[in-house]
Amino acid sequence: MKNIELKLVFSEYELSELSDDDKNLYARAMDAAKAAYAPYSGFSVGAACLLDNGEIFTANNQENAAYPSGLCAERTLLFFVGANRPDQTIVKLMVVIKSKLKDAKKVYSPCGACRQVMAEYQNRQSHPIQLIFESGENKVLVCNKVDDLLPYIFRF
Repeated sequence: MKNIELKLVFSEYELSELSDDDKNLYARAMDAAKAAYAPYSGFSVGAACLLDNGEIFTANNQENAAYPSGLCAERTLLFFVGANRPDQTIVKLMVVIKSKLKDAKKVYSPCGACRQVMAEYQNRQSHPIQLIFESGENKVLVCNKVDDLLPYIFRF
């Protein structure tokens, strides 16, 4: 037997430390979260992505009583971008949560299904996607590629 050790690298920032561009991406994601349809979980999630041509797109989670018919904000966004800007590269993706249930001491990272979809888009575009998501009160975690959230990406 051999032990394998993985090293995952994240940077934590106070919101005030973010660049102006990242603050704008955060604000856009938060605006998207405010428009989410989340009557069942109470967690309104917003996502915003920056494309290599400078465009920013946003999306939010859409729940449905016939679970699992709803869709997470991240996948809603990625599928929209893939359908409408298939030749553009996703440079970064910001995910935020607006909820009375949010615990300021917890990290809220994308779910496994969203991680896999992010990985597929990253592989498809042959360019890393920087991910930014909430890490407690007024903080975010940044990782420079999807592999840092999903080290053993499912591939065919």
